[in-house]
This record gives sequence, C-alpha cells and structure tokens, in this order.
Amino acid sequence: MTAALPRTPVAVLVLGSVVGVQFGQAFGKQLLGVAGPMGVVLLRLGFAATVLLALVRPRLPVSRRDVPLILGFGTAIAGMSLFLFPALQRLPVGMTVSLQFLGPLSLALLGSRRLPDLLWAGLAGVGVFLFYDPASGSWSTSGALFALASGACWAVYLLASRRAGTRVGASVLALAVCWAAVVCLPFGILESRTAVVPEILPEILVAGLGLALVSAVLPYSFDLLALRRIPPRVLGVLVSLEPVFGGLGGLLIVGEHLELSQWIAIGLISTASLGVACWRGERPAS
Repeated sequence: MTAALPRTPVAVLVLGSVVGVQFGQAFGKQLLGVAGPMGVVLLRLGFAATVLLALVRPRLPVSRRDVPLILGFGTAIAGMSLFLFPALQRLPVGMTVSLQFLGPLSLALLGSRRLPDLLWAGLAGVGVFLFYDPASGSWSTSGALFALASGACWAVYLLASRRAGTRVGASVLALAVCWAAVVCLPFGILESRTAVVPEILPEILVAGLGLALVSAVLPYSFDLLALRRIPPRVLGVLVSLEPVFGGLGGLLIVGEHLELSQWIAIGLISTASLGVACWRGERPAS
C-alpha cells in the first residue's frame, strides 16, 4: 500500500494523517452511544486489520527479529485506542487530543536540560492548567488520565512506526494492527454484545469500516511512509497541528463548543510543540 505513494510530499502525507485521525476520532465519538468505547475500538481495529491484510498480504512466517517489533508496535496501537475512546466519552475531542499529545511532546523533551526546552514544557503546562476546571462540565479527571495514558502509547507508536518504516514496512504494520485487534478483542466483545442493537448492526458495521479507513488504515500508512524520509522541521510543524484539528473536528462533527480559555490551551500546547520542532529541527517524539 505504501508503495503506491512513493512520490507524495511528506508534508501532504503528514497533514493527511493528522486530518484523518482527528476528524475520524470525532466521527468515532458519535458511535460511542450505540457501540460503547470498547465496541468502537473493536470496529476500528478489526476492520483496519482486515483491510490491511487484504491489501498488503504480509508474508509468513516472519523473521524472529521482527516478532518483538510487531508485538510492541501492535500493543502500542491497541493502547492508543483502548485509552482514547474512554477519554473521548468523558472529555471534548479538542481537550482529549491536546492532553494525549503531551505524550509525544514529553518524549521529545525527555532528558533535555536546555533552557528553551524547559520553557516549551512550561508553556505546555500552562495549557494543561487552563484546561483544568473542576467546576466546568467539560472536565473529567478520569478522562484526563485516559487521555494521558493514550498519549504515552502514542509516543511508543511513533518510535515503533519509524523503526518499522526503516526495516520491512507495510508487512509489519499489517501484522501489528492484527495483533492490536487481537489484544482489544476481549474488551470489544464484552461491551459491544450488550451495547449494539441488532436492528442497527449493519449501519454500525458500515460506520465502523469508514472509521477504520479514515482514522487508522490511511493515517498509519501515511505515517509509515513519511517516517522513512523525514524533513524534521516541516514534519514537526505539521504534527503540531494535531490538537488544533482535534478541536476543529469536535466543533464541526460533534458540535462541541469550547470555551475561549480551552482554545487558548490548545494553542499553547500546539505552540510548545511547534517551538520544540523549530528550535531543535526535530519532530516531537521522533
């Protein structure tokens, strides 16, 4: 699949990934009421694994060297979704994505003792502080913890995606998503069997297939291809737009209207990521 886009500019790949993931997640939030968080996870990863297997047709058996990468990569993908959708159930999309994005940003700053990096970290911290308002109906401590856990998995996903892209590419991605679906299967079955109404099951399946294509198959493939040939500064700038597009997705698809302070918080976290990328010429979490 990735071979079909050999000359696509990296900026286009990353922007496509950002838009697909964020608007796809906002669309996925609309399914929470009928399928539940784990049911949505199962739909997303189950269909994504099926599509990738059909398109990539990975060769088996794989090398023993690739097994730890596949398992780690797939577990990170599973963790991203397993923690993400419970967070979306409790928080607005823009807030969820901004808190989630602290995972990649923290990894980029990890171990740094340079003053500019500490300033960017402080700026992101101010953004989180602006989000925190227990009196507001949009704040949920458990939702924030789910988002942060998803962000930690996101950081691992980016590291594994780069390693997979520089080695065997799409085959590892397909097998990793299959493993992610297997990890999530017990959770999805447990919740979806009580949440999904049989009469509307076909519609849910169609929606789940669309969700898988927009928010998983295409973005994961774009990420894999982009991470093979990174112009770090450009890539870092574009990835910094994740929280912004998360807020826009929540507004346009779910109708979530954030407070001014929350939009400022999104702007501060994105600016912190942008600052790290431009100052160091690196992509957050690379």
